[in-house]
Amino acid sequence: MTIPQSFIQELLTRVDLVDIVGRHVVLKKGGANFMGLCPFHGEKSPSFSVSPAKQFYHCFGCGKNGNAIGFLMEHAGMGFVDAVQDLARQVGLQVPDDGLLSPQDRERADTIRRRQATLSEVLEKAAEAYRSQLHTSPRAMAYFKGRGVSDAVAERYGLGYAPEGWRSLASVFAQYDDPLLEESGLVIVQDEGGKRYDRFRDRVMFPIRNVKGECMGFGGRVLGEDKPKYLNSPETPVFHKGRELYGLFEARTAIREQGYALVAEGYMDVVALAQLGFPNAVATLGTACTPEHVQKLLRFTESVVFSFDGDAAGRRAARKALDAALPHAGDTRSIKFLFLPAEHDPDSFIRAHGTQAFARHVDEAVPLSRFLVDAASAGCDLGSAEGRAHMASNARPLWSALPDGVLRRQLLSELAQLAQLNARDLADIWTPAGAHPAQAGGPPRMHLPQEDAPPWANLPTPENWQHGAADSGHGRYAAQTGSGLRKGANWPGGSWKKRDAVRWPPQPRLPRTPPASRVDHAARLLLSHMDFLEDLTHDDHAILCAQPAPHGPLFAWLEEQFHELGPLAWAVLRESLREHECEALAHKVMTGAHAQTEGDLQELRLELRDLLNRMQIEDIKEQQKLLVLQAQQDPSVLERYRALEQRRNALLSAAAKTA
Repeated sequence: MTIPQSFIQELLTRVDLVDIVGRHVVLKKGGANFMGLCPFHGEKSPSFSVSPAKQFYHCFGCGKNGNAIGFLMEHAGMGFVDAVQDLARQVGLQVPDDGLLSPQDRERADTIRRRQATLSEVLEKAAEAYRSQLHTSPRAMAYFKGRGVSDAVAERYGLGYAPEGWRSLASVFAQYDDPLLEESGLVIVQDEGGKRYDRFRDRVMFPIRNVKGECMGFGGRVLGEDKPKYLNSPETPVFHKGRELYGLFEARTAIREQGYALVAEGYMDVVALAQLGFPNAVATLGTACTPEHVQKLLRFTESVVFSFDGDAAGRRAARKALDAALPHAGDTRSIKFLFLPAEHDPDSFIRAHGTQAFARHVDEAVPLSRFLVDAASAGCDLGSAEGRAHMASNARPLWSALPDGVLRRQLLSELAQLAQLNARDLADIWTPAGAHPAQAGGPPRMHLPQEDAPPWANLPTPENWQHGAADSGHGRYAAQTGSGLRKGANWPGGSWKKRDAVRWPPQPRLPRTPPASRVDHAARLLLSHMDFLEDLTHDDHAILCAQPAPHGPLFAWLEEQFHELGPLAWAVLRESLREHECEALAHKVMTGAHAQTEGDLQELRLELRDLLNRMQIEDIKEQQKLLVLQAQQDPSVLERYRALEQRRNALLSAAAKTA
């Protein structure tokens, strides 16, 4: 879907950012702006500012900033198009589409959206009915009380109860034969006879919400001995088990505050963990973890911890989660695996050993790199050549799924050591014929000159140099006797001596091009390789978008294009920038000899990483200067200063390694 820029600008003038943010953050008037506690990081004193005049938010603590669209993307985890559509619905606007869809396709898409909205309304009505039924069932109340669930947590997660009986929802919906009840998964219709009955009966109910808080399905746990123990809504137009996570809507703020997402195995694990001090927990919906699950979590955090039981089933589930996580395991992300004792789930472990013990297990969770090596080595005798070969065979598909980067190359070396091979030899074995070694994670090989060719083989010979004449851009110069290249120069056995080196004629001084700034170079790399945006952290996005105009608006525009259309070539971006306020800047950084960004993609990625690290270091220095001035009135800011210093030292170390 291609949304016209003019519509986006109109939309932003129609919405009130204070109202949008105020639904999620308690705001208080402070001068010309509104202030509140930042929803993107934990803090005790408000540093989150919303400007009604500029329609812009900024956190002085973590650096997050943006407009109403950016707020929904950051806080609710929406994509760009979803955020625009959500805001448009709030102000009664119809989102136009400049894409290539035919009128019939647009009408069909509108019909699907209206259908999905209607199904969400039906499901929300059922969820409200289940919530009201909870307090009428002593058995359901006893179940939750027995698991230690408080009224506040039950209300937060919208827990409910589906009564006994085949047609309880008939008292909720006036038309029990409405096809929407079947389409939403609430009612089952038998093929023979068309008999209708409720899908969920005598079960405690867990409503499943999307990131906007809309009900899209249910999970139900039986109270008696019926099977299955857990029952989920079927696949519907609004519910897809392989893409959604239970508890993500409720956990999204806690995930940012805690700095990581904790992935458990079941609904009750999530509720119990929230009750016991881990509100950042989510769960897959009775299915194996998928790459879509991981990608959705990484919209909210750079760190994910999978928690599994230590039994065989837990190990199998962890192995599937590893497969799902590998394509997203970038160098700036942390993905870990926590294995509890076989007799425990998170709920029982915390009750037996306490919150602190569970927190220590989270801290000591197995990193993805170690779990990958363990998974590849499982069942292999590394003391024999056959066992090591088996391990390498197991490791190849796992390693190949990793994105190219430092982590991938480090693992290549580690796996090569276990296989008792040289890293380059292992890369050659794993790399298809004709592929560049750098694509396999190995070090790029140098193309050396042939041993029987002198280094000046392709240069003009002295006999062709003529004094005072020019030769099609090369220039002809008189050969100097006794210097430079000589006919019959010494070339014994393919070697050459220092006296045979070329003495180049004096070159005219060329006017110096001013060195490009870091922010210009970052813009050049991202305009040339838009897919690099996928590698950036939240801090990277913040530091780029906070740059003074026109750089900041250019980076913000580039992110919008990326979220909406994916990576685009510079030629396409150039056309999209016609008459845009950032056109001149983009044209400047993308023209001239300095604009060439060809080369090994991994080297360019590292170059961008180094630029961003150094930009963040400079930004931290400026923040520290302000904190030093504030420390005289408020000594508590020194804690913030120390945290920034730790961050600065880590960035300096990373910059040194990159250099």
